[in-house]
Amino acid sequence: MEKGNLPIALPDEVLLEKIYVVRNKKVMLDSDLAELYGVETRRLKEQVRRNITRFPEDFMFELTGEEHQQLKVLFGNRGRGSHSKYPPFAFTEHGVLMLASVLNSEIAIQINIQIVRVFTRMREMLSSHKEILQKLGTIEQKLAEHDNKILIVFEYLKQLEDVKQQELEQKKRKPIGYK
Repeated sequence: MEKGNLPIALPDEVLLEKIYVVRNKKVMLDSDLAELYGVETRRLKEQVRRNITRFPEDFMFELTGEEHQQLKVLFGNRGRGSHSKYPPFAFTEHGVLMLASVLNSEIAIQINIQIVRVFTRMREMLSSHKEILQKLGTIEQKLAEHDNKILIVFEYLKQLEDVKQQELEQKKRKPIGYK
């Protein structure tokens, strides 16, 4: 079998658990990507630094010390990410795509295809959830309107009952005056 035709298939769950939300962006960390691509993290960072113009802030950013500490706490149970003394790089979906062109290996290309598919599925799921939330919001508005209308109907019924009660009391009263 040729090197270019190596079937690399990771379960989507493996990729999904390597996607984090940092600064309200879905990102993958350099150590996770290096593991997936079968390279050392320092080599991956080396290639990124050599081609830094390909990685603007919306493609890749370095975590702050505080964010790095939060990740260390998060990974404390699993023993990952806690040994690095340098803050990791966080790559957005576009940064991951650019990384494949920088690394220029068959494994990187195949893994990137899977990663992009996972990001795309996540985006589709979020958009379908947004549609569902919008429909629920519309239903809630209609229910609130119906609640208001039902309260008005009950108020009218109460007023009608009061009027009927007053008419009934008027009829039961003894007439006053001369006969």
